[in-house]
Amino acid sequence: MSQTLLQAFITFLVTIDPIALAPVFVSLTAETDAAARRRIAVRAAAVAAAVLFVFAVGGEFLLRALGIGLPALRIAGGALLFLLAIEMVFARQSGYRSTTASETEEAAHRHDPAVFPLAVPLISGPAAITAVIVMMGEAGASLLVKGGVLAMLALVLALVLAVLLLAARLVGVLGVTGVNVIGRVLGILLGALAVQFILDGITASGLFAGGPGAA
Repeated sequence: MSQTLLQAFITFLVTIDPIALAPVFVSLTAETDAAARRRIAVRAAAVAAAVLFVFAVGGEFLLRALGIGLPALRIAGGALLFLLAIEMVFARQSGYRSTTASETEEAAHRHDPAVFPLAVPLISGPAAITAVIVMMGEAGASLLVKGGVLAMLALVLALVLAVLLLAARLVGVLGVTGVNVIGRVLGILLGALAVQFILDGITASGLFAGGPGAA
């Protein structure tokens, strides 16, 4: 159980990457006062938490409805997270955890960026949603382990809120280079986790072991 919870915490931490949210938050709230920034931070974290917890609880039902097995999700999720890891290592931005050009332009005209683009897709983007569903699947049928995975998700979201509330100070201390260095280190960890997800999915499918999934 402890290994699953540690894996869940690291997966959520590197997928959401709270530190990388700091400069984006500062940019989006540059023209607001301190009280408004606090409200935006709390609202963004709350909305993102709602989105991720909905997928955590309902993800298994969705998979069954679509006829998707957990091994397939592990492989697909691992591939998606590996692509994200590559971009983290090279400090590039994509639609996995950032907004597209058109979304950025739309966000520039919004007075409250809490829901969009902060909550979705910056905090609860495709990669984070995939990670949540995969980790809940890894927990199996144990309600205790599932509860532990949800607790790890809540812990990471609490870190997100703390980073948003202290974003200006963090950016001032770390700078863009410091944020990118942390992102690269987390990207390496995420890459290793992504490969493990793919290997676990292949093993569970039985494709190369003569198991039930073998041709």
